[in-house]
Amino acid sequence: MPTFVNRTEELGLLRDLYDSDTAELAVIFGRRRLGKTALVRESLKQYDDAVVYQAKQKTSALQLQQFIESATESYPGVERIREEWDDVLGYLAEQDAIIVLDEFPYLVEQDESLPSVIQAMFDHELDDSAATIVLIGSSISMMEEAALLGNSPLYGRSSLKLDVSQLPFEAAMEFFDDSYTVDEQILTWGVFGGVPYYLEEVSADATLAENIRRTILSRHGTLHNEPDYVLRMELTEPTRYFSIIEAIAGGNTSRNEIAGTTGIDYNQLSKYLNRLSRLRLVDQHVPITEQKERSKRSQYRIRDPFFRFWFHFVYGTGEQYDEVGHGAYEALIEPELADFVSDSFEDLCCDALRALYPNQTITNTGQWWYGEHEIDVVGLTASETLIVGECKFQQSPLGYGALSSLEDHVDELRWSPQSGNDRVVEYALFSRNGFKPSVEEAAEQREDLRLFSATDVVNALTESD
Repeated sequence: MPTFVNRTEELGLLRDLYDSDTAELAVIFGRRRLGKTALVRESLKQYDDAVVYQAKQKTSALQLQQFIESATESYPGVERIREEWDDVLGYLAEQDAIIVLDEFPYLVEQDESLPSVIQAMFDHELDDSAATIVLIGSSISMMEEAALLGNSPLYGRSSLKLDVSQLPFEAAMEFFDDSYTVDEQILTWGVFGGVPYYLEEVSADATLAENIRRTILSRHGTLHNEPDYVLRMELTEPTRYFSIIEAIAGGNTSRNEIAGTTGIDYNQLSKYLNRLSRLRLVDQHVPITEQKERSKRSQYRIRDPFFRFWFHFVYGTGEQYDEVGHGAYEALIEPELADFVSDSFEDLCCDALRALYPNQTITNTGQWWYGEHEIDVVGLTASETLIVGECKFQQSPLGYGALSSLEDHVDELRWSPQSGNDRVVEYALFSRNGFKPSVEEAAEQREDLRLFSATDVVNALTESD
């Protein structure tokens, strides 16, 4: 298992700041478990004199004392400075230090003036400094109040804002050293997603069933209550948010469906959905041909596959899995798992589209739906070509009905090339377990139809770089 994977672009951006001849401020945010601290520590491996302070929920005086203790290792003179944040940070800035304040919201909780102190430094005191200050925070709401929103003290002062998200599929699979089959990779991604902390809990030597039992289903498992912990750390009144996420996980994805399932008034729902969206927990999806601001066909989806899995299979089950015992996975999860993972498979097929069609300039990928019509994979191109695809993550081979259905649905999709010419439709079928002879015969006879296996999709994602 690798200790650190991916994030190459982010590492480069941070090191450029460290090497800058002027004072720089970086703001790194994202919900818990995404590896923000690991990212910064990796970026500092070539810099021996950085001051890295991991804040805790302590009094302001204790936090400052412990910060000074951390700084003393590289800058002993800081002990002679008056114990005030502006004096201590000012002294380190004069030394052109790299200063990392991890879990910055804990510092702000105890001293609300700290963002303004740093603002004043950048506005008035750092003209001759090459220092870099890095602020890291898991509480997105507090990072917004301190540094990201227009009325925050540090707004406009940062040279770099990094919104750290989960790893992409290809990077997540590096945790398993090629020991997983294609099926196991897709299923594992569909359950654990791309959050480094979750992936580190998965043993490449164990089966998916064993990993799910040990880490999630067991009430002693390291991930058994993980989403509950993450949400309660961010939300002061989480009950309604839990209900909304549970509704979405159960397939109620429109605002009307969510309101009906949760009992939350439709007009009040926006503020909760917007908050979940700001926390990077829920995404608003619209058909690929529409804009979010104007679409009346929005669907809300849980961004993190692990959160989707937990709210679908674990939330509200109490002691059920313990009561059923060792066979709980086989009885309660395995029969549904392929269907559950199919949404993640669709997303992977969309992500792979550019690598699978290298001769096309694909400008956008996504899904499309209207009434009873739905298309799993759509690729809009800069030419006359429209790529549409159907995905099946099932045990049986994909039959001709999937192609017929796709041809019916695409007639309803309104998209025209910018050139004004007639569009040319390319069809793609994606299958976990092959294709029936009728489909293979059609692909041999037609130039507008291509067939892709799950292996093709995984190879396109992992080899495209």
